[in-house]
Parts: sequence; structure tokens; C-alpha cells
Amino acid sequence: MNNTTSRRGFFQRFFSKTNAQQANTPIQIRKPLTSEPYLAEIILVPYNFAPRGWARCEGQILSIAQNTALFSLLGTTYGGNGTTNFALPDLRNAVAMGTGQGPGLSDRTLGEMAGTQNVTVAANNLPSKIFTANAVTVRGVGGTQGVGLAKGGIIGATTLSGSATPTPIDIRPPFLGLYYIIATQGIFPPRP
Repeated sequence: MNNTTSRRGFFQRFFSKTNAQQANTPIQIRKPLTSEPYLAEIILVPYNFAPRGWARCEGQILSIAQNTALFSLLGTTYGGNGTTNFALPDLRNAVAMGTGQGPGLSDRTLGEMAGTQNVTVAANNLPSKIFTANAVTVRGVGGTQGVGLAKGGIIGATTLSGSATPTPIDIRPPFLGLYYIIATQGIFPPRP
């Protein structure tokens, strides 16, 4: 049997299956290119633990003596004294950002931390605005006087102003909480 005949037979068998037969066919899951991650690789996961060979990215201090390969990649970029220990990245309540400088953007370096969760808006942060309202004195029921808005011509003018206590406001966009984990065991990444 030649190669063309065997391929034709495969396709005929595959496409002749009923929908019920195809529904019972197991799904083939593609295996990753490598079964081990690169050392120091960081990924997001939807579960609340770090599997064996991984650690949460929570700024933990690790021993250099027990993690020499990992230290050779991270150094003291994320903390530690560099003689006996070093730190993992701390991505709790933070967003990872690419390094470098895009057009019109600030330069970001590896390990740089910046930003804030809340900003307090004070009066000096707001543009000044004066509101003017035209008002007249009006005689109410029973001879009482009051101030009302003028209809038509200007009778008198008053300036409205106000003040507010500066209050912190949340400036984060909508988010979904996931865990960042880092590979503490794996293949040492080859340099290009």
C-alpha cells in the first residue's frame, strides 16, 4: 500500500464518522515545546498556590547558596544584600510593565517600581473656575424677602464658591486578581 492510499483511507475513515462518534473521540492536547520552564520564567495562574519548582512573586528573600542559578539570573535587581541572599520580584498588587522607552513615554528599567494606588485630589490640583449667577431680591408670601434667580435682565450678581476636603481616590482600572509565580527550578535560559 502506497502513502497516498493510506492517507486517503485515513481521511475516508475520519470523515465517515457520525457526529456521535466524533463527540466521543478524545481531544488531543498539544504538549508544550518543553516539559520544564526556563529558570526565572514568570507566569500568571488562576489558583492560589505555587506548584513544586515555582514560588509566588511576593518579594521573598532567598539564600544565594541554595539558589545559585536563580541568583545568577536575578542578582539583587529585586532586593537582597547580594552576599548571602537575594529577593524575588514582588508583584503583589502591582502590574508588570515592559522595560525600555516607547515613543513619547518615560524610560523604564529592569526592577524599577513606581506608581501609586490612590491619588489625593486637592484644590490646587483642580483648574480654577468661578461661577456667577444673576439674582434678584423677591418679596415672598407674608412679606418675607428672599433671593431668587433673575429672569431676564441683570438685577444683581453674586459669586458662588465652595470648598471640599481633599479625599484620596482610587485610580486603578478594572482588574482581576491572579497570582504571579516564578520558576525556581528549570532549564537555564540560553543566551542568544
